[in-house]
Amino acid sequence: MMDPGAAPGSIIPVEVISISKRFGATQALDDVSLKLFPGEVHAFAGENGAGKSTLGKIISGLYSADSGQLLINGLRVQKWDTARAQKSGVVLIAQELSLVPKLTVAENVFLGVETNTKGILKRDMRERYDALEALTDFGLNPNRQVDQLRLADRQKVEILRALARDAKVIIMDEPTSSLTSDEVDKLHGVIRRLSEQGRSIIYVTHFLEALLDTADRVTVLRDGRLIKTSNTLDETKQSLVESMLGRSISSAFPPRSHLVKTDAESRLELKSVSSDNGTSNVSLTIRPGEIVGLAGLVGSGRSEIAKVIFGVDQMTSGKIIFDGIELKKITPTKSISRGVVMIPEDRRKEGLVIGRSVKENVSLPHLKLVTLKNIINKVKEINTVKELIKIVQVNPPRIYSLVSDFSGGNQQKVLLAKWMMGNPSVVIFDEPTRGVDIGAKVTIYETIVKLAESGVSVLMISSEHEEVMALSNRVYLVRDGGIIGEIDPATKSVDDVLLALFDLKSSKNHEENG
Repeated sequence: MMDPGAAPGSIIPVEVISISKRFGATQALDDVSLKLFPGEVHAFAGENGAGKSTLGKIISGLYSADSGQLLINGLRVQKWDTARAQKSGVVLIAQELSLVPKLTVAENVFLGVETNTKGILKRDMRERYDALEALTDFGLNPNRQVDQLRLADRQKVEILRALARDAKVIIMDEPTSSLTSDEVDKLHGVIRRLSEQGRSIIYVTHFLEALLDTADRVTVLRDGRLIKTSNTLDETKQSLVESMLGRSISSAFPPRSHLVKTDAESRLELKSVSSDNGTSNVSLTIRPGEIVGLAGLVGSGRSEIAKVIFGVDQMTSGKIIFDGIELKKITPTKSISRGVVMIPEDRRKEGLVIGRSVKENVSLPHLKLVTLKNIINKVKEINTVKELIKIVQVNPPRIYSLVSDFSGGNQQKVLLAKWMMGNPSVVIFDEPTRGVDIGAKVTIYETIVKLAESGVSVLMISSEHEEVMALSNRVYLVRDGGIIGEIDPATKSVDDVLLALFDLKSSKNHEENG
């Protein structure tokens, strides 16, 4: 990391002076000031709703401040929007990707900045793309259509777009939320190379370890106010969490539920279940009030097992038994009617209607609960939704606001409220805390445990093995689409899980016996 601070006589790319921004009754930013130095990686940290993304969007021209001053390259800006920002070398890579699905990777990367002579496009796009690929090492096929890419690769296209515009200031808003650990390492390498070139990076992330490893300085926001700006060398994960929350936190995980009756009949049971999606000979059980975890590496088949249970994918052999009854032809609609619900990995694509309100998202699958003689009882619907978003702590608690206006953590809480409204008996969580900050994580953890304590059966999938081990009563190990073992989290560690998943013990034994 570089030595924080601007060199004498150098121009500061971005300076924010007493910026404030309000959305209705919510004060999103309140008198915030900071400087971004040349070649600096400057992280924004805070809970979802703290104002991190809002500040980034004001700097990028997507939002305008209600008061305060914004200086770009030492000059105060009067009129500021995304077009003027891009011309000044300031580019935002937002959480909400803005790609054209039917265009290729290269066409998206250079859209709007194509080189031409007298209106005729030059054929140097491939050379320009290869230069960007040499910088990033993303390995994307420039001729592939964007709608054929997975979310992580679409995020890479957004980064390439910023570089194609020769951005001097790049604002990355949660760029690693859908990347694998290897992809995150590559991105951090790109960030370091950009910094060495003199470009300034604003890095908005909830991954505190990555923040401490990558950023030069960090600004902590809480409830729209600037709490502190400091060198990351002077911070620890614990100190950042305490600044973000405004209180000390000894542990993010609540005590796991101990109300499981070990002699209770299984609520959900899989017997030798296989499917075309890669699930292979899977057998597992979940009892009422029990949290069962699926631990596995990326691509191990955990999500595929969940999709078979919920009915997104059909099993080709085996049995699924619910409350003692073997199920035939499972579909998501039939699962929901039985009280089996799933909170998917991609909440924006598969879990929420982003362009609709919080109220509509929560109540849509459950309108029959608030309907009498085909007429919706609006008062009952509104009161029910208000109570649910209060329980899951959606902040701010605006039921008529579009879900798209909320942070990732609050969107996840809306999704929780949506399925809690139907009083489910089985809840499948697939990556329940992906893309959310530490404060929202705590709320989600507490909700999961409370669901179990109320008698709900929980199946939990997470790439963060600490989550699975801390919350689950039992954990199944998944590899190559099948169950390779079961462990007791009370007597095993995360290291034990990783050893089993990588099959390191058997390798060691093989060497010893060889």
